[in-house]
Amino acid sequence: MRIAVTGAAGFVGRAVVAAARDRGWEVHPLVRRPGAGERAVAGERCWDVAAGPLPDPPAVDAVVHCAAAVTDATDPWPVWAANLHGTRHVVASFPGVRLVHVSTASVYDPYRPTVLAREDAAPVARYPTPYGASKAAAERLLAGRPETVVLRPHAVYGPGDPTLLPRVLAAVRGAALVVPGHPDVRHTLTAVGVLADAALRGCTGPPGTYNVGDAAPVTLDRALSALLAARAPGVRIRYLPVPLAHALALLPPVRARGLTAYAIGHLGVERTLDLTAARTVLGLDPPVTSFAGAATW
Repeated sequence: MRIAVTGAAGFVGRAVVAAARDRGWEVHPLVRRPGAGERAVAGERCWDVAAGPLPDPPAVDAVVHCAAAVTDATDPWPVWAANLHGTRHVVASFPGVRLVHVSTASVYDPYRPTVLAREDAAPVARYPTPYGASKAAAERLLAGRPETVVLRPHAVYGPGDPTLLPRVLAAVRGAALVVPGHPDVRHTLTAVGVLADAALRGCTGPPGTYNVGDAAPVTLDRALSALLAARAPGVRIRYLPVPLAHALALLPPVRARGLTAYAIGHLGVERTLDLTAARTVLGLDPPVTSFAGAATW
């Protein structure tokens, strides 16, 4: 099997490259700039997907499109350039080739809880940030394209995590972590290895859209407690009611500490996914959520 991987120097891209090479597949890693990330990816080739189609693309059986701007920043242009126009350039560079597009559960309705959401519940009409809006637009761009698999993970975590764990640790003040929501709010989390496995299954499995996550949802308190036990022992978690959190998020000093409307919408209400399609069609058999080894991430 010959595949190309965009965003190959990133968190998810590295996991996909490693998993594919472990299977003996031929991998063409595509990165935004040479030596991107902490270390180079063997065989990498430089391509900024936002800049335009790839000249002289390699002959491959499938493309796993991991490149994206993953941010809740309000400046829309870089996000749209990477997430929508970048996807358009990938499609133009590899016409007719199986495309596995790594999307996000952020395409589900951000204004209401996501309760065991099925794939046909998204995209929706409105999103509060360029990230959700641009990823939804990319999915719409791909709608009807043959040989396309769309994956929707939520809260991807694991070794090398640049987003979830750093944000949790950055929000710690003294010996306390203030979190919007209730400790028993449930979330589907996605281990990066589970997402990589789903991506490789998508290279040969039936086209379609699939939620991707760990075996069962976990409560917010269980997830945060496990992360803090590994990386910040002794930190206590304090929960804010969602209405109060929204009021505080209007204050610039509080918002600067990460308590944004986007964060509240993703932590403070249920975000769980129905994994039936990934299990029955792709054959995905994910393990339960685990933060074993998180002390070294």
